[in-house]
Amino acid sequence: MPDRRDDGVILVIDDDQTNIKVIIGILKPAGLTVISARNGEMGIKRGLFVLPDLILLDVMMPGIDGFETCHLLKSEPATQAIPVIFITAIDDEDSKVKAFDAGGVDYITKPSGQREVLARVKTHLSLKRKQELLERLGEIDGLTEIPNRRQFDRVLKGEWRRSQRRETSSALIMIDIDYFKNFNDSYGHVSGDQCRRTVAQTLASSVQRAADFVARYGGEEFAVILPETNFDSATAIAEQIRQNVASLHLPHVISQVSDYVTLSLAVATVIPNDETSANNLIEMADRALYRAKSNGRNQVRSSTDRDL
Repeated sequence: MPDRRDDGVILVIDDDQTNIKVIIGILKPAGLTVISARNGEMGIKRGLFVLPDLILLDVMMPGIDGFETCHLLKSEPATQAIPVIFITAIDDEDSKVKAFDAGGVDYITKPSGQREVLARVKTHLSLKRKQELLERLGEIDGLTEIPNRRQFDRVLKGEWRRSQRRETSSALIMIDIDYFKNFNDSYGHVSGDQCRRTVAQTLASSVQRAADFVARYGGEEFAVILPETNFDSATAIAEQIRQNVASLHLPHVISQVSDYVTLSLAVATVIPNDETSANNLIEMADRALYRAKSNGRNQVRSSTDRDL
């Protein structure tokens, strides 16, 4: 995988090495990293591996053509948001319409001026970054500054599909602040908000891997997605989270289980298959969380695929 530059990584898919060299000569001096593929099949593989910021795509290539290549890239969750600019010698209207129908964002006819190509690439990179910023802002919980439910739903579906392909275990931890309503009523909403912020940041710092994902699920409830994590490891992480929050000694004299803020946690693990869905994992965690609350709170309860 190439080293990423701040200005972006561009994947060029073209069967003509001369065309690739020309594009490199245009983009590289502008600070862009350029990688290439000589046909559609290789382009899709490199796109999925590198996840470039933008793709420049020829139409006429051996094997699958550029239209089909774009369609396949747009059908993959990992690459569907990557802008694709067609760059080709074909200049008829039908081809242009077909390119946009396949998911392209722009269409450059060769030969084109170097400044035009660079300007179009930079414009679409800028639009992509602005869109990503808007999406990030829309997926962050304003109170706790961790991902919100919307982003949780998206990430869980993606991790579920990935685990199903790899036949690996997916783990989910659902977390509830014990007697939080009592806390709010006793200490006030300002202290309640601060409590949730502190718990959220403690959860975020309690997971170690970059792929581990912490989100606010709603109210005083949080969730942790642990990709490729087995039952024992997920349970150990949940217990560590419980201890980390307990060690904060956040006062909660109205709690019925402690003088401090505590958590009830549920661990659900399953190896996805064609007969299950991500909703099954959530349902398993919900049932385990109910058991944790019913059995005294301030504890970890678990559920595995045997409970489906």
